[in-house]
Amino acid sequence: MINRFGEESGKLGFGLMRLPRLESGEFDKEQIKQMIDTFLDAGFTYFDTAFVYPGSEEVMKECLIDRHPREQYTVATKLHAAMRGLSEEEAKKEFETSLERTGAGYFDYYLLHSLTDENYTKYEEYGIWEFVKQKKAEGKIRHMGFSFHGSPELLEKLLTEHPEVEFVQLQINYADWDDADVQSGRNYEIVRRFGKPVVVMEPVKGGTLADPIPAVKKILSEANPEASYASWAIRFVASHEGLLAVLSGMSTLDQVKDNTTFMKNFVPLDENEKEAIRKAQKALKEVELIPCTACRYCTGGCPMEISIPDIFAARNKQLALNDNRRAARMYKEATEGKGLASECIQCGQCESVCPQGLPIIELLKEAAENLE
Repeated sequence: MINRFGEESGKLGFGLMRLPRLESGEFDKEQIKQMIDTFLDAGFTYFDTAFVYPGSEEVMKECLIDRHPREQYTVATKLHAAMRGLSEEEAKKEFETSLERTGAGYFDYYLLHSLTDENYTKYEEYGIWEFVKQKKAEGKIRHMGFSFHGSPELLEKLLTEHPEVEFVQLQINYADWDDADVQSGRNYEIVRRFGKPVVVMEPVKGGTLADPIPAVKKILSEANPEASYASWAIRFVASHEGLLAVLSGMSTLDQVKDNTTFMKNFVPLDENEKEAIRKAQKALKEVELIPCTACRYCTGGCPMEISIPDIFAARNKQLALNDNRRAARMYKEATEGKGLASECIQCGQCESVCPQGLPIIELLKEAAENLE
């Protein structure tokens, strides 16, 4: 299909955040190449990475850009100016570093990364908006936008003050649609009111909705026993209008095959399926889980090498299922050779970069009390 920028594209985008790794910790490049080839063969073209995704831009170069003609796909990456201790010079240098890492030559889509109510002033202070506009004028960027994790009020302010923005990346999924903190639904409506297309991130909420709580599994399986839980989540999002891409952070070849199969000949949710989603949303609201999306922004700078998202996954298993044995096993795996939750030194590095604004220090205390 042709998107609003006149380019061949499909609604499904490949988020290169959660790529598979070998037991050694190195990327499983052979599988990644197969994943990319399968995605392209299905007719999809949008690949998303970021400066702060460890190793992702380099893997994109080796597994995609060095192997396929540049005109066959589009590349999106991001500049994060609000990391703790980052200078203006260092923030702006991210652009050239990303060009070097990816070998892309230019970026089809370039985003100011993870704007929130707490950090957006840093982008103003450092002149990042003008910097990106200049790079676009130089032909190194085709379309500029931003990814967003803030309030509807801030979103409206940014779109009013920066009409040069061509698209916005939002966290949207059926779990967060009416969530009081994320406010996916309200933010989507604001972006559409401004006439901007939306790139969707976290449609499966970091994998949570690919393996939802038992009550949700029961609802969705009764509605359609053949459909994967991930397909329900992605189709919910893709059924909305004005989307440039729905990013799926696929981490196995089987996930790529599943996603491309139901998205290649996309069918929006019908009324019965929408009702099943409404029931699933109600079931989710009855269980209060840690809303971690496993983006792993928090882990790179942790001085104690605590695998925070994996610890939270174990804690959520305990909260959702009251399955202490399985949660304990997951916690042991999450902390093997790494820091324990109780070893957090409360430096705050993790909280300064968390897009969800989670009170990570307090949540680690709770995890330690319940899992150690």
